[in-house]
Amino acid sequence: MIKTLLRFRLPLLLLLTVALRLGVLFAFPSVFAWDQTGTVHGSDAYDVYARNLLSTGVYGYVPGVPDAQIPPLYAYLVAGVYRVFGRGYIQIACLHILLDVLTIMLLYGISRHIIRPVARGETVGLLAGAMVALYPYLIFQNLTLIDTPLFMTLLHAFLFFAVLLRERERFDRTALVLAVLDGLALGLAVLARPVVAPLALFVAVWFLFRRSFVQMVLRLLPVAAIGVLVVAPWLVRDMQVYQSFVAVANNGGMNFWFGNSRYTIPFLRAGYHTQWATPDEPAIGNDKEASAQLFAQSFQFLRENPEKVPELLWVKLLAYWSISVYPGKNPSAGQSIIIDENGNAIARLSSVSQNDPVDAYAQPLFDRIGRSVHTLYFGALVLLALIGIVQTRGQWREVSLLLFVQISMTIVYVVFIPATRYRVPTDPLLFIFSAYAALSLGQRFFRQQRIIQPTQQPQPYRQTVE
Repeated sequence: MIKTLLRFRLPLLLLLTVALRLGVLFAFPSVFAWDQTGTVHGSDAYDVYARNLLSTGVYGYVPGVPDAQIPPLYAYLVAGVYRVFGRGYIQIACLHILLDVLTIMLLYGISRHIIRPVARGETVGLLAGAMVALYPYLIFQNLTLIDTPLFMTLLHAFLFFAVLLRERERFDRTALVLAVLDGLALGLAVLARPVVAPLALFVAVWFLFRRSFVQMVLRLLPVAAIGVLVVAPWLVRDMQVYQSFVAVANNGGMNFWFGNSRYTIPFLRAGYHTQWATPDEPAIGNDKEASAQLFAQSFQFLRENPEKVPELLWVKLLAYWSISVYPGKNPSAGQSIIIDENGNAIARLSSVSQNDPVDAYAQPLFDRIGRSVHTLYFGALVLLALIGIVQTRGQWREVSLLLFVQISMTIVYVVFIPATRYRVPTDPLLFIFSAYAALSLGQRFFRQQRIIQPTQQPQPYRQTVE
């Protein structure tokens, strides 16, 4: 029985992943059943875009009015689910569970190919997959209406195909197929969250650790070409809507202002996200014009306050890599807690209504139990990951890819605005280091147990005489 279980350990892990998420989904219908409660946890904007897309055929927050306020891919996927299966939380949750299963399979494949020997990579991949399957924050977030599970799957697919592509000794037909698949995954990931684009540059550097410059270009040029072809139709669409270039979506100005205004440092230090702050000069016009104005306000603040830049970056870095959930605080219904640039209370923090999902996070289930469980779980895995990074230094040409992912995403979100939900898609890759350390420590412990275990003393030889 044990041998059979070990043989099917990956399918069993995937079944555990599905069972845990279905159990949580049906255990808390008041939280996840947004089609019944009217309260959407995650982002209700995707639901609005999907419904408008189905009813009018136009991608826009206002029915019939095209825009590009948020990246389009997830909203189109939600619209497809609505059209085929109807609008409902169970349909979306099942889609997300399937994406989580695919992510764990890709994570297993990545570990198997970059951790040596292969048998150890397989075991590390299974342990890392189990850590993802049991990750409390991820289970909750990926059962809500949010783009995280889609982006996670595409990010891991991009890395998985890149790993296979670098392994090919020659750029043959198989390598070309891998390059096409890799470019497809990259292009779709950009349409889900454009923040993935800088990671492609780090992947190119990673290729140089094993391949020559010519071989790197030969392999990654098709990847870049396919990625551009995937994104190009949406860029052309935006050009027609705005008569100017748009980098996939117009939410960059808002996110940049959140992370680079006079309210950023005091809000983050107080534990609040700056989405509750209000610009001193409200942006007007369409979403592209508003984004440009917010960019301008942010750059003006940075030019006028260069001495605040080091503290600004440091505070955002701490928030991004906090082992507790960030933001640590949210306004409650009817509450009007305000913070200015000096930490004083002023009227700038928006209050929330009774049916706002943010109000639910003040309940003990989330605010006390949920946050405490996440801190213990993620904090322990971060500690193991640090140990694993040291232990795998001899395989740096391979495992550096995992570090490049963390570096790339950290830079992006420290420039803009951090939050735990922005970091979570890369956590599974961090858990490969955690799993490596856990496996090493476990093996060392059992070896010591065998050494100190008393052995049976042999019986003295006795000759029997009749």
